[in-house]
Amino acid sequence: MQYVAVDPEVPAEIAELFRRNVSLLSRIRAGWTPEPEVAPSRLPQIGGAVAAIVLASSVFLAGGMHISVFITALLLFVVFIGHVVTRDPLETESTEQDVHRNARWYEGRYLLPEDFDAPAEELRERTRRAVDHVLRSQVNAAGMLDDARNSLMLPAQEWEIARLLAKLSALRGEHRDLAGDGAPEVAAAMEPLERALAASEAAVVARVEALERYAAHVAEAERAFLAHQRIELLRSRLPRYEELLAETGADAFAVPEIDHLARDAGQLEQALRASIRSAHEAFRYLDGPPPEGDK
Repeated sequence: MQYVAVDPEVPAEIAELFRRNVSLLSRIRAGWTPEPEVAPSRLPQIGGAVAAIVLASSVFLAGGMHISVFITALLLFVVFIGHVVTRDPLETESTEQDVHRNARWYEGRYLLPEDFDAPAEELRERTRRAVDHVLRSQVNAAGMLDDARNSLMLPAQEWEIARLLAKLSALRGEHRDLAGDGAPEVAAAMEPLERALAASEAAVVARVEALERYAAHVAEAERAFLAHQRIELLRSRLPRYEELLAETGADAFAVPEIDHLARDAGQLEQALRASIRSAHEAFRYLDGPPPEGDK
């Protein structure tokens, strides 16, 4: 599936428009422009309305229409003509024109599949999966994580990584072109540049891996959260089981089993809290080292 990366500061409806029209954006990037739309003439509509009024007037003058009916029809015709004349011409704007207009306006704030080479695309997809997993998790929706910061920081991280990967892809492409036939002198001169590219890629990979570690902690918290919910549901049904055991004379069986269930619930709650703490630690790592005053 083709994917377009969009700056999170672009309005949500425009970002969604871009995501639905990736191939059209590629054509626009290549220089394609939509044919200008000519607004349909409103003269036939106005002329028809005027003709109808003239016809109605002649019928009225001939005595064939009651005056109240004539006035009502005349008012309706006037309202219709006003709507035709004042209708906003942008109502007829096509999707192609809409995409083209916004693509020009937000140039540089979206990235297309062709902006990434194969290694960069793999890293970008890993980033997207990690961010998507966190934002869609139930522990995030339940407010057990810093959901407000997640919703702001994670899309910003995803965009920043995509932007860096696009620059890295472009420089790698230029580097390959400059290398040419691999003459020894050229290769020697380009070695520092290759090291710079490798160091930059390693730095971006580290950011992606940090996001993936955070997503892994969130996944562990998610598993503990779902298990904890199920155990709590079972605990809520204990009175029914106790009642049944008492009625059947098997209530002596209940005590150790219920104690075991309570221990399971307590252990899962501790595991859930530990998972959430680990996720918070991983999230703080994404922010980078603390300021000097916070150490």
